[in-house]
Amino acid sequence: MKRLLPGIFAAAFALSASAAQAQDKPPLKIGGILDMSSLYADITGPGSETAAKMAVEDFGGEVLGRKIQVLAADHLNKADLSANIARDMLDNQGVEMIYDVAASATALAAGEIAKARNKIIMFNGPGSIRLTNEACGPYTVHYVFDTYGQANVTGLAAVRSGLDTWFFLTADYAFGQDLEKDTSSVVTKTGGKVLGSVRHPLNTSDFSSFLLQAQASKAKVIGLANAGGDTVNAIKQAAEFGITKGGQKVSPLLAFVSDIDSIGLETAQGLLLAEAFYWDLNDDTRAFSKRFMERTKRVPTSAQAGVYSSVTHYLKAVKAAGTTDAAAVIKVMKETPINDFFAKNGKIREDGRMIHDMYLFEVKKPSESKGRWDDYKLLATVPGAEAFQPLEQSRCPLVKK
Repeated sequence: MKRLLPGIFAAAFALSASAAQAQDKPPLKIGGILDMSSLYADITGPGSETAAKMAVEDFGGEVLGRKIQVLAADHLNKADLSANIARDMLDNQGVEMIYDVAASATALAAGEIAKARNKIIMFNGPGSIRLTNEACGPYTVHYVFDTYGQANVTGLAAVRSGLDTWFFLTADYAFGQDLEKDTSSVVTKTGGKVLGSVRHPLNTSDFSSFLLQAQASKAKVIGLANAGGDTVNAIKQAAEFGITKGGQKVSPLLAFVSDIDSIGLETAQGLLLAEAFYWDLNDDTRAFSKRFMERTKRVPTSAQAGVYSSVTHYLKAVKAAGTTDAAAVIKVMKETPINDFFAKNGKIREDGRMIHDMYLFEVKKPSESKGRWDDYKLLATVPGAEAFQPLEQSRCPLVKK
C-alpha cells in the first residue's frame, strides 16, 4: 500500500492539473445576430438561439479543451446595428464564428465585417443570392435557402401548372428585390409573363393599396417577394379582400411553417411553397423536432433546423482541424459531406453555397390536417444541383472560371 500511494497521488495531481489547464483556456464563443423581437422572430430569433445551444450540448459542450459558449444579440432589423454587433463580437468579445444573421440587409452588413476579419459566418435565416455571388467571401457559408432556390422550386412548378402570369408584391430591400428578380427570370424563361410589381415598406401593416394594384393587374398569380410578418399580413388581407375567391392565386415565395400556423389552414390551404426542411418529413426530422418542441413549444423552422446542423458541422470541423483558425476549419467544412436530419450528402461549394435537397409543398386543407403543425403535403423533392444556382453562373470572385 505504501508503494501504491505515491502513484495514486501523482495520477490525481495530473488529472487536477489537466482540469485546471482546461479551465484556464478561454471559451470558444459563437455568436448569433438575430431578429429577437420583430417580424422574423418566429422564423429565427429565440428558436435559433435554442437550436445553437442544443447543437453545443449534443456535441458535448466543449472542443479542444475549451468550453463552448453561445451568444445572441438582437439586430432590430437594422443593417448598421447588425454591422456594429458583428464588429463588437469579433473585436471585443472573442467570437470565432457568427451564425444565422436573420434578414438579408443585416446579413450583407455583418458579412462584410466578418470578411474583413477573416472569420467564419454562417447564414441560416437570410435569403439574398448576393451572399454567394458578389458578397461572397472565403469564410462565408450560405446554409439553408436562397432567393434563386426559392424562385426555381416555386416559380417553375407554378408556371408549368398553368399559372403563367404574375404580379409581385415586393419588400423594398435586398432580399425582396432579389427574390422578385430571380422569380421573374424563372417565370419568363418557362414561358410566363410578368405583368407588373409594386414595392412595399418592410414590416408594413396595411397591404390594401398594394393588393388592389395586384388585383387590377388580372395576373393569375400574386407573388409575395417578402417574408415573416409581411407574408402573413399580405395573405390574410388578400383573403379578406376576396382576392383568392376571385380566382387569383397568392404564392408566398418564402414561407415557413410558423407563417402557415399564424395564417391558419382555412386561409392558407392550397398555397404552394418551397422549403429546405419540414419537421414531419421522416423519423430523423421528427426526432429532432420533438426535442426542439419540448423546449420551445413550437416546431423548428427550416432556418432554426439549419442553425443546429450548421453549428454542429462547424464544431466537428474545429475538432478535426485541431484549431479554430478559420482557414483550417473552413477547409475541413468544405471537404466534409453533411449527413444529418437536415441534409443528406450536403456539400459546401467554393462560393459558400451549401447544396442540399429542396422540397415543394402544398398547404393542407383543414380536413386533411391531424392537428397543429400538420400543415404540408409533399409534392416534389428537388435535388440541390437542380434547385440552386449552377456554379458556372456564379458571380462570386472566388469561383474559378
